Amino acid sequence: QVQLVESGGGLVQPGGSLRLSCAASGFTFSSYAMSWVRQAPGKGLEWVSDINSGGGDTYYADSVKGRFTISRDNAKNTLYLQMNDLKPEDTAVYYCNVWITPHESYWGQGTQVTVSS
Repeated sequence: QVQLVESGGGLVQPGGSLRLSCAASGFTFSSYAMSWVRQAPGKGLEWVSDINSGGGDTYYADSVKGRFTISRDNAKNTLYLQMNDLKPEDTAVYYCNVWITPHESYWGQGTQVTVSS
């Protein structure tokens, strides 16, 4: 079955960096676009970034553009999110997400990112 396992979150000071990973299994990773989505405390889900199946096309929310970089290693079935110049408003649980069909979406368990001094 489809499994997505995020890792790499933690506590970081403002201006710091983190790299999140999402290990995928149970589907042909290299055939699907992938997304990062986050949920801040008390708020709804916020789309962060997308990457196409080959990794050549990437898209970002305005709130993270220029600071975050999405990438993937299809040989390792792993999705990444490099986060630089982190701000307190980036504090959230970060999820990776894949749509296998238009009606079938899968999520990982999430990884907590806390930006605080």
